[in-house]
Amino acid sequence: MSGVCSEIIDDIEDLISSQDITPKERYASRKNVNVRSRKRNTHKDVEPMEKVILESVVPGTHIIYVKTWGCAHNNSDSEYMAGQLAAHGYTLTDDKWNAQLWLLNSCTVKSPAEEHFRNEIELGRSRGIHVVVAGCVPQGAPRASYLQGLSIVGVQQIDRIVEVVEETLKGHTVRLFGQKKTTDGRKAGGASLLLPKVRKNPLIEIISINTGCLNQCTYCKTKHARGELGSYPPEEIVERARQSFQEGVCEIWLTSEDTGTYGRDIGTSLPELLWKLVEVIPEGCRLRLGMTNPPYILEHLPEVAKIMAHPRVYKVVLWSTHLQHGMSENSGGPFSIHFPTPLLLSKFFSIILLNYPTGCSINLLALNILFLFKSLAMHSWFHVLMGRGDQLLSGGSHAFQSGSDQVLADMKREYTCADFEHVVDFLQERVHGITIATDIICGFPTETEKDFEDTMSLCRKYKFPSLFINQFFPRPGTPAAKMIRVPGPEVKRRTKILSEFFRSYEPYRHRVGEIQEVLVTDISHDKNYYVSHNECYEQVLVPKEEKYMGKMVTVEILSASKFSMMGRPIDKPKMPGLTEPLKKGEVSGVKTLAQWVGFKTKDTLFTV
Repeated sequence: MSGVCSEIIDDIEDLISSQDITPKERYASRKNVNVRSRKRNTHKDVEPMEKVILESVVPGTHIIYVKTWGCAHNNSDSEYMAGQLAAHGYTLTDDKWNAQLWLLNSCTVKSPAEEHFRNEIELGRSRGIHVVVAGCVPQGAPRASYLQGLSIVGVQQIDRIVEVVEETLKGHTVRLFGQKKTTDGRKAGGASLLLPKVRKNPLIEIISINTGCLNQCTYCKTKHARGELGSYPPEEIVERARQSFQEGVCEIWLTSEDTGTYGRDIGTSLPELLWKLVEVIPEGCRLRLGMTNPPYILEHLPEVAKIMAHPRVYKVVLWSTHLQHGMSENSGGPFSIHFPTPLLLSKFFSIILLNYPTGCSINLLALNILFLFKSLAMHSWFHVLMGRGDQLLSGGSHAFQSGSDQVLADMKREYTCADFEHVVDFLQERVHGITIATDIICGFPTETEKDFEDTMSLCRKYKFPSLFINQFFPRPGTPAAKMIRVPGPEVKRRTKILSEFFRSYEPYRHRVGEIQEVLVTDISHDKNYYVSHNECYEQVLVPKEEKYMGKMVTVEILSASKFSMMGRPIDKPKMPGLTEPLKKGEVSGVKTLAQWVGFKTKDTLFTV
């Protein structure tokens, strides 16, 4: 069936063209075909089940399923909520059908993520499962119709997840949206960083250093949920890092909506924090700085360059504020599967057509394919294959969003292209080999053809190794949603042009033959390799042998592809950090419930 699909399909409508055989022609030669009207099923395929409400609930005896959409900040929140539940005796599971309650942590950046979140809610309700929702969607739009009757945990109330779960299991609806305040009345960063957590990856600690931001971007809905800037005290961040290293973590990610703004509300700065963290990073371990914006890094450029050159800090600048794909970074690791697109799609459609019932209508086939495309579109690798998004780098990117000053002004980005170029040129000159990751919005409402060409010129100049390409999504309640949109076909055309340019060059070819030190922290999506990163946070795949996981390995680069390199170990792996990591699912910070209750009683940040 290799001829089923020989090129990428740009739109679902292209599946059926005017030259295709019609249903009438298809069945004209068949004599034993009975046409029957199909009764419309207004209910779900699965008959709704009644939710089990318990009059008496024994705390800590139920099974909880946790699902997360969105950024590293969201993933960190989920790890904290999972940790508190586990510390109270609840069992966490990856099998949602084995759970009595689903905890769904949402992302509001893009419409598809919110739609997927909504579908998961409806699915849980139809099966009689208790559902608790968290994250930016319910925080930013708590009155949404599909959230009615659900318990909600606000983004700054994750330290009260146990109470919410217990009440929900009793059949009650609980909604907590309060904002944490410091003793002097300012907005706090959120719940304590010293809460117990269950890390998705025991080797990686995600630390949120602040919440909210100082911008008013016209396309962003995250501000509605996370609000104004609130920074954590540097001593609390450093203590969390120190504790993490004592538990075998070898890589720390600093995250927030904009790390560059850190400390502006508490009289400190990002460079001051980074220097304090560098002092506690053990030999062989690494720190990765999360997403930031040009306006807030300009004044610190010399210091940031010095920090980036430190041997225990990844030489990568992740410029992004809001537009990043969900990772399963999503936090599990960067894109690492390299499928030959036409062959994959050929197999994809072959399977559909071979299993397509003879008597079904062509419309049903199209609907089934559309549904499958919609489901696949939630996965980052599918965006790459279909030209609707490009390489993923776990965490974020430093966004210029557009190469046009006028579009940047309409977005209220508070910087110019010249500012962006100054930052990039300065860092590339002073930090050898630094990786610059960025993202772009195609088809912002005010983007003209000239504006798009300016963006292309900037991309041609720098040939970014990591580029997030996003079509504009109007988010309800944002100023950009009220603007006149660029026609859909034109947005697709621009996205395709930019995607094709990005795929036209290989940024790592010059690395072949080099000897590099890499830190192995993850497994590739195809499960065939371990994933490591060199000092520039470039992805290097190594053999899947247990002795390499969590270790520093010296490798020779054998080959390079668009998204990664292949490394051959040439020396014995070295153990980084202080100790062996916790086992997967083990609670960080607190070993027993008694310790946790004692800790919680003493921590003033739990007062609401």
